Amino acid sequence: MKNKSLILASASPRRAALLGQVGITPDKTIPAEIDETPLKGELPRSLAERLAVEKAQAVAESHSGAYILAADTVVACGRRVLEKAADETEERRFLKLLSGRRHKVIGGIALLCPDGRVISRAIETVVQFKKLSDHDIEDYVQSGEWEGKAGGYAIQGRAGAYIKFIRGSYSNVVGLSLYDTMQILKGSGYF
Repeated sequence: MKNKSLILASASPRRAALLGQVGITPDKTIPAEIDETPLKGELPRSLAERLAVEKAQAVAESHSGAYILAADTVVACGRRVLEKAADETEERRFLKLLSGRRHKVIGGIALLCPDGRVISRAIETVVQFKKLSDHDIEDYVQSGEWEGKAGGYAIQGRAGAYIKFIRGSYSNVVGLSLYDTMQILKGSGYF
């Protein structure tokens, strides 16, 4: 593994920290600049996987010969994608929509291998919020923790107190399914 270079195509400090939990330190972390706008009629699962692949490909253009790992997180209530809340008003709308309901957090993972292979998958985790009071919503909005987070919340922070049920990968909700990432890296020949 010493001669194999791994680049994390992400601006997320959470993804780098998650990799560190399993003993992986990327040689470089490079944010991928891509258009994340969903395509017309694109379903959340397809969106998450496509964006992960596009992020890996964007970074690969200037870093051939390395393994490039990229990820994207999409939060969906039914077919509706909850992106990053733009402001406090939108955050309140997101929290009211999530209140008392189950939703899916879909993590797209892509690994671009030095030989040109692309290994990708989408991982779904089901999450249910408790019924949020107006006080819960206002308290969370004022915390600012939601800023820059898909779906407008961070399960690893204060929003963890609102989670009634989770089925699937917790680390996927944080930003990167560690189990699936390790399986992809092992299957690619990185290890």
